Formats: sequence, C-alpha cells, structure tokens
Amino acid sequence: MKVTKAIFPVAGMGTRFLPATKSSPKEMLPLIDKPLVQYVVEEAVAAGIEQILFVTGRGKRAIEDHFDISTELEMHLEEKGKKKTLQKMREIADLVDIFYVRQKKAMGLGHAILCGKDFVGNEPFAVLLGDDIIDSQRPCLKQLLDVFDDRKGSVLALEKVPMENISSYGCVRASQLSERVFQVTDMVEKPSPEEAPSDMAIIGRYVLTPRIFDILGQQEAGKGGEIQLTDAILKLSKEESVYGCLFEGLRHDCGDKLGFLKATVDMALKRDEFKAEFEKYLRQRLSFTS
Repeated sequence: MKVTKAIFPVAGMGTRFLPATKSSPKEMLPLIDKPLVQYVVEEAVAAGIEQILFVTGRGKRAIEDHFDISTELEMHLEEKGKKKTLQKMREIADLVDIFYVRQKKAMGLGHAILCGKDFVGNEPFAVLLGDDIIDSQRPCLKQLLDVFDDRKGSVLALEKVPMENISSYGCVRASQLSERVFQVTDMVEKPSPEEAPSDMAIIGRYVLTPRIFDILGQQEAGKGGEIQLTDAILKLSKEESVYGCLFEGLRHDCGDKLGFLKATVDMALKRDEFKAEFEKYLRQRLSFTS
C-alpha cells in the first residue's frame, strides 16, 4: 500500500531556544528565509506525501497561518508588482493538504502520534520531526519509503553517531541485510556508551504500520511520565519486522543551538545569490579570530 499520509508532531515548547520561542513556535525559526518546518514539509511532499497532520498545542497558530492563504499579503505583493515573491507565497499554501489536531496535554511523542489515529486510519504512514533538517539528493523520507515498499514493514531512519553522543538518542541493535538496510532486533532509549548496542541512532523520520496505534493505546507512561514511541516500536518489532535505513545525506540537528548555527552556515553556502560573498566573509572572520 502506498504511503500518502504523514504526521508532524509540533506540540513541543522549544525551551532550548528561549527566549526566541516564548511567543513563536520553534518550528517557525527561520533557516535563511524559510521556517524550519517548511523544509521538512517540502521533503515529505517530494517523497510523495499527499496529506499532512500537524499535532499542535497552544501557541502554534503561526504554523497554521504560514501554510494558509494570506489574502492581504498577496494583494500587497500584487500591487507592488512583486510577481516572483507572490508566486512563492502561493506555492506555500498549495504545497499539500494539511490538517490539524491539538495534543491537549504534553504526554510524549508516542501520545502525539496516537492523536493522529483517526487521521491515518488503517494505513501505513510517515512521521517527520521538525528538529532534523536533512540535506540529501534523494529525500530522506523517500529512502525510507523505498525500503518499506521492498520489505513491507516499518522503517526507521538511522545515522551513525559518535559513541560519546549516543546517550542523546534512541539506539538500535540490528542485523545488516544490505549496505544500508538493517532488521531491528532491539532498541534502547538514550543509553550510556557502555550500554549502547551499536553506534546507530534513530533519527526523526519513521514509516510505521497502523498496528502501532493499538500498541500506543495500551501503553503505560514510561520514562519522564510520557508515552514513548521507542517503547512502542520495540513492542511492534516483536510482532512484525521493523527495519532501519542508514540514510544518505547530511543531517542538521536544529533542535540544538550549535546544530542550528551549523545548518545556517551550510545552507547559506548552497545559495547562489550570496554564496561567494558569504564564504569570503567567513574566511575573513576566521583569519581575524586566528
């Protein structure tokens, strides 16, 4: 069955970016001239997703406004003759069919996914986290969907990380099936380097079968009093095959301040309109500080 629906959990408070996120959603922080969430939505659309559900919370209205039609802005741009900018604004509103539901209480990522049960129905679906901006020739989600089409089972995005950083991630034990595809046999949430079964971390892209909803619905709160998605996927792996895809591409952890800064530099250096001038500036700054 073709995967056409995706859930975007965006109800988090973004406390690591306070005070910038006091009145504006973390997902709307601008990376050059687009909010973080738009990069991830564009990835989903490029992978073939046709409908998106945002699982939101209080203070997230700006996300809805961003992907809506802004009549006043469009009229202003048209009057000023800014046709290219006007076209870009219209393209944002026409990207994909978007729906919204509120997660009224912060009970973890697993609970946020469970909020999308009625939207998804009895279909496989994707989950994308807005913290991870993945720069790749072939969309990261499309790489997972190709594995899903081939293996007919849930797929997790995997990335090898330094062992000293593994405690920041969910980590998998897996058997290798091909160069970049693994069968997951165990998962550990934020293990110490000594406890970690591998250096492969779970990154914020998933393709899941609808069986996950039954598991989440019966699951008790785990670490931090939250319903953990990792715990549910581990249970799922005991009933049906779960795979991992070591994706190709460069991931930027934009939930972290340093990661956000790195993403800004890397993405700016890919923009033709100011690449040369920006690179020159960076070289001057590095020369000055050294």
